[in-house]
Amino acid sequence: MTRGPLTGGTDKLLTTAEQPLRAHPPAVSAAKARRWGSFFYAEQVLRVMRNYGWSVFLYSVGQPVAYLFAMGVGLASLVDANSVAAFGGVSYLEFVAPALLVSAAVMTASGEFSYPVTDGFKWRRVFYGPHASPLTPQQIASGHVMASTVRFLLQSVIYFAVVAMFGASPGPWGWVSALVATVAALSFGLPLMAYAASITQDKGQFALVQRFIVMPLFLFSGTFFPLDTLPLAVRWIGWISPVWHGTELGRVFTYGMDEDPLLTITHGLFLVAAAVVGWVLVRRQFVKRMGS
Repeated sequence: MTRGPLTGGTDKLLTTAEQPLRAHPPAVSAAKARRWGSFFYAEQVLRVMRNYGWSVFLYSVGQPVAYLFAMGVGLASLVDANSVAAFGGVSYLEFVAPALLVSAAVMTASGEFSYPVTDGFKWRRVFYGPHASPLTPQQIASGHVMASTVRFLLQSVIYFAVVAMFGASPGPWGWVSALVATVAALSFGLPLMAYAASITQDKGQFALVQRFIVMPLFLFSGTFFPLDTLPLAVRWIGWISPVWHGTELGRVFTYGMDEDPLLTITHGLFLVAAAVVGWVLVRRQFVKRMGS
């Protein structure tokens, strides 16, 4: 604002006109979209998530508190009194906490990479609006994955903080388990996302995935007891399960579980390889459904 001349002993303040906002020319907007389209779409997904942000936060806090209280105060008091040696000399709470952290991230991935993806192609077709702009199918897929990864990481960090407050992460590298859980979520979620992108007729496929894939992975992946205590008839489920590979890595970092370094490397390679293969399939399927 600028001060005007005195009139009648009173200062008159004259406001200067603000510079009007102008939109970028179409060519500039298109160039920005082609360069930063993945981030633009990720921002849009995160803004949608913000509408139910409290639900995400309460889920991230309420679930670990409920599980860890049940395991640490209830079941653990019985297990620790009878079979501490069965869990490598650590308490049952320390044994089960990394598994619950990874399982929570994988279950969240099963939700984020299933119904919302089919919704984008079939029900509300929300992917086709951005595709009408210069955004490519690969950028739309990347944006969805980026936003979901932020959610997995945030949830895992909060979950780990609760684990640490329960004293279930005595090792100095326990925080790495939050990153492990995020990678495990992607290693399971990206192949599921590719499958969801291929669905053209809704016949209850995701209900079957939850019942016959997600739950067996949760129950037979060494979550509540060592995998080698299971019969061979079901032990193979753990060997191919991102939950087991992520859980074993989490136990190495949280309390220093004694494990062959080669096996630890194998866990990491399995998770990364599954995520990479899933990502390649996702990109191909998005291009197939929406065109180049």
